[in-house]
Amino acid sequence: MSVDHQDRRPPEPGTVTTAVPARLDRLPWSRWHWTVVIGLGTVWILDGLEVTVVGNIAGRLSESGSGLPISSSQVTGIAAALYVAGACVGALFFGWLTDRFGRKKLFLITLAVYLAATALTALSFSSWWFFVFRFFTGFGIGGEYAAINSAIDELIPSAFRGRVDLIINGSFWLGAIGGSLLSIVALDTDLFAKNVGWRLTFALGVILGLVILLVRRNVPESPRWLFIHGRGEEADSLVTGIEEKVRAQHHERELPPPAGEITIHQRKSVGFMEIARTVFRSYPRRTTLGLALFIGQAFLYNAITFGFGAILTKFFDVPTGSTGYYFAVIAAGNFLGPLLLGRFFDTVGRRIMISSTYLLSGILLFGTAWLFDRGSLSATTLTACWSVVLFFASAGASSAYLTVSEIFPMETRAMAIAFFYAIGTAAGGISGPLLFADLTASGKVGDTVLAFQVGASLMCVAGLVAAAFAVRAEQRSLEDVARPLSEVTAA
Repeated sequence: MSVDHQDRRPPEPGTVTTAVPARLDRLPWSRWHWTVVIGLGTVWILDGLEVTVVGNIAGRLSESGSGLPISSSQVTGIAAALYVAGACVGALFFGWLTDRFGRKKLFLITLAVYLAATALTALSFSSWWFFVFRFFTGFGIGGEYAAINSAIDELIPSAFRGRVDLIINGSFWLGAIGGSLLSIVALDTDLFAKNVGWRLTFALGVILGLVILLVRRNVPESPRWLFIHGRGEEADSLVTGIEEKVRAQHHERELPPPAGEITIHQRKSVGFMEIARTVFRSYPRRTTLGLALFIGQAFLYNAITFGFGAILTKFFDVPTGSTGYYFAVIAAGNFLGPLLLGRFFDTVGRRIMISSTYLLSGILLFGTAWLFDRGSLSATTLTACWSVVLFFASAGASSAYLTVSEIFPMETRAMAIAFFYAIGTAAGGISGPLLFADLTASGKVGDTVLAFQVGASLMCVAGLVAAAFAVRAEQRSLEDVARPLSEVTAA
């Protein structure tokens, strides 16, 4: 690696020729990569736990003696919308900071914000307090999406990037299983008073998050971010250390030579206008793809999950304290999708897998809506249908994050993730809860069928867009999929 500087004082960024990306991509899987997965990916388990608990305890929060003057519709409507609004704002705010100041600083800060807000939610004494800290919990988790997905994709070898990204994003549903089962315990008034149990569920999330924060401190900064931002020697040294750890695990086996170098004109930051020009002018098809994927999955998930408890209790007389069992089942289907299908995104390919998972989940949800409208389903069979729908939908939804993190240049990666997450989630995640809460709360079969059909239609549209526009990114380096803005091309 050579760096072109006038002197050794703290210089303005110059030009660096480096094999850092190729050196990272040629590494075999190792314990070091597991450290990255555990340190960065496990926060989705916490997110799933916390979000699911809120949905499942909505009925308890609205009961007299809960300690909060709040209704169930306010929890699933206003509070849910504020959580998503906070996530959108947080994604954009922290996404910009992530591209400017680095992945590591921000994935530590965003987790700290998330944990503090969750702890303060547990101390809620009034509805306004609960609403405020639902917003700030979302604010932290939105930043996590940008910082974590950027770091993961830049640290994981290209041969494994798809399956790892999908499984990590899908691990949200492991937390959802835990949250469902935990809510059953929290709602048991033989164990906890009405105003205590739900608070303990948030407190447990904080304790687990603190453990993750300690593990996360050992995850390094992205070498890709370092060499572009004028810290080429640090990036080189960091990758050398990673290579030594990998060789030690593989009995000093010689690593294959890196597949080429890249020359970068280093810079400190990228302005909003350059990001906007890159996303909308240079990559309009990819932008259309990203928006379609995020909007489609946001509406499908809101169509099912935000009215989940209400549908079971209103139409099938399932007791409020038992809905957690049903949600644990569909959460398992959600996690198994990315776990079992993830490797095919690296082998069969992105285009086929993304389009097929979106289309299949949409078509299957149409079928579920038809059966529900006919009165052919029970609580058990409806849950089984949802599980199959979400098996495919979860793999597709996880691939949305993978897609937008790898199809735009590195300098814009975190902001691209933040932008598509914010736009798609605002469209489906703010309007979705408000729309679907009314539809599923009405008690009318036709309204609930309409909610299903809206989600299914947008998933099918996104699947068709993916069939046309998806990028063949499997087994390719990030720099090959989208050339860095700072790349110096040969004259």
